[in-house]
Amino acid sequence: MIPITDGLEIPESDVEFAVSRSGGPGGQNVNKVSTRVTLQFNVDSSAVLSPEQRFRIRSKLASRINKEGVLQITSQRTRSQELNRADTLKRFAELLSAALHRATPRIPTRATRAAKIQRVEEKKKRTAIKKTRSKKDWDD
Repeated sequence: MIPITDGLEIPESDVEFAVSRSGGPGGQNVNKVSTRVTLQFNVDSSAVLSPEQRFRIRSKLASRINKEGVLQITSQRTRSQELNRADTLKRFAELLSAALHRATPRIPTRATRAAKIQRVEEKKKRTAIKKTRSKKDWDD
């Protein structure tokens, strides 16, 4: 089970891994070993997610989900397939938890009378400073 949030865990059977050869530094190892790991998760066919959760994931991660409803996460940061696999799982959990997180609504507030007075006073001070900078009687 992959923990996502407090009440949600994705079974590992819902997640598929594909490995391929990785680019970048690594010498001869790059040409011989498949170290790039791609995690694939079908958002639409997961039985664990509610319809609301599916909608939130699809809307927040729309650029990462293909037409078939598959979320793909790739990692090739390290030369080890196991470390890249762990990295994809970590990033998968972070992405889903961020997508499912509900922001608390902002409660509008009003500026206090003292804050309004202070703002006006600061503006008056700034005006006075700028007036002292100007050249007086420059056209005479």
